[in-house]
Amino acid sequence: MILKFLKNIGPGPLIAAAFIGPGTVTVCTLAGVNFGFGLLWAMVLSIFATVVLQEMAARLGIVAQKGLSEIIREEIKHSAIKFLALILILSAIVIGNAAYEAGNISGGALGVETVIGGIFMEIGSLKLNVVSVLIGVIAFVLLYLGSYKVLEKVFVFLVILMSLAFITTAILTKPNLISIFNSILIPKAPSGSILTIVALIGTTVVPYNIFLHASLAKTKWKSKSDIKTAKKDTLIAVILGGLVSMCIVISASAINVESITNASDLALGLEPLFGSYAKYFLAVGLFAAGVTSSITAPLAAAYVASGCLGWSSDLKSYKFKMVWMIILVLGVVFSSVGFKSIEIIKFAQVANGVLLPVIAGFLLWVMNKASVLGVYKNSKTQNFIGLIILVVTIFLGLKGVLSVFELI
Repeated sequence: MILKFLKNIGPGPLIAAAFIGPGTVTVCTLAGVNFGFGLLWAMVLSIFATVVLQEMAARLGIVAQKGLSEIIREEIKHSAIKFLALILILSAIVIGNAAYEAGNISGGALGVETVIGGIFMEIGSLKLNVVSVLIGVIAFVLLYLGSYKVLEKVFVFLVILMSLAFITTAILTKPNLISIFNSILIPKAPSGSILTIVALIGTTVVPYNIFLHASLAKTKWKSKSDIKTAKKDTLIAVILGGLVSMCIVISASAINVESITNASDLALGLEPLFGSYAKYFLAVGLFAAGVTSSITAPLAAAYVASGCLGWSSDLKSYKFKMVWMIILVLGVVFSSVGFKSIEIIKFAQVANGVLLPVIAGFLLWVMNKASVLGVYKNSKTQNFIGLIILVVTIFLGLKGVLSVFELI
């Protein structure tokens, strides 16, 4: 039974691992510290939206046997519109993921440093963070092997490790379950919370995951009969990932310290509740989150670039490797020289929330093309739910932009 389950595991754990990066840990920590359980409803909304959109992406990959960026390039016939669409996708995903990568590696390093402290190496006037370089090397080796099966096994292990770490931390804080259920069922937007709400959605419904899932699904599954398995894989992985994110919010809600700014401070804030064990649970969770995201961000960028530019999306392709190598190296360099990731991560999550309606719009458009999906195109119910998600993300994205410029 267990062996059959493991055999049928698809890209779901990779997608869950991609959205539970240090950015998610940081944003969920700030949400819990600043608003308690008050924004848990936004997490539930995000999880539902993620399941809906990622199921569409997986179905697209299985049926069309192509990635989303590849299909967009083929299906937009007007040359000027196609050029603008591909430039938007390339700049948003590839350049955005380079910035993300620095935060991912910094976050993973933060987990290790919570336990052993920082280790630095000086090369001339340059001071390198050894832990950041080590995480970069781990990501490089796993990506360079170019084996989907190896990545799958590593991610399943890391997601389980990360889940146990954060869920255990939340249980140890002994939260009030009635308050949690009330916060989930009754949406509220406390004063000053709109950017955090947009960030929570942006860090869960990750635009680059939509591209990544379609590409990985076509790698894992070749038959249309696998769609049912893909749905189950997506549902289990995304709900587990969402539960982990909610546990981080719950853990942070238990802290009565106002100076919490990142996940490392979260460990210190939890120590009065259950001693020094807090930092070990959080260190493991944060390290696993950093490593998994530092692999998926370059991988997604490579798939998007290959689809947009018409290159081979084979993991062993030279051009494919060059894209993820550039993203990974930029991330390691910025992280190891002391790149301050916290504010950049938070900004990136808000930017994700703003970009999401655009990518979701492209996905819904493609999912209604019979020329691509035939009888597997979206049903009226799927379109209705997809449009509601699109409207909500547009509304929140606009409010997020107006909040940034202090217009509301």
